[in-house]
Amino acid sequence: ICTFPSKIGIIGGTGLDDPDILEGRTEKYVDTPYGKPSDALILGKIKNVDCVLLARHGRHHTIMPSNVNYRANIWALKKENCSHILVTTACGSLREEIQPGDLVIIDQFIDR
Repeated sequence: ICTFPSKIGIIGGTGLDDPDILEGRTEKYVDTPYGKPSDALILGKIKNVDCVLLARHGRHHTIMPSNVNYRANIWALKKENCSHILVTTACGSLREEIQPGDLVIIDQFIDR
């Protein structure tokens, strides 16, 4: 049980950027020292928990992965007082033992 007020930031990729998952949602456009985030912040609640949804590639999927302003996205969620950030991603694999639908938790990450 969380004993302090929390606000969950969700950076959604395809499928998790649907604002209909939030109750009582409102939009908020923000600027950061790193420029604009990928889209408006969508504020609302999931099961009475404050959440902020941000579509990583924009709501109309107009931002290519190499052009996502990750710094601005994280900064915007921090300034919105998100105590936790949940991020999903999907990609293919070059390993035959990893099949479509498998869930993989990474232990290494290459950041260009």
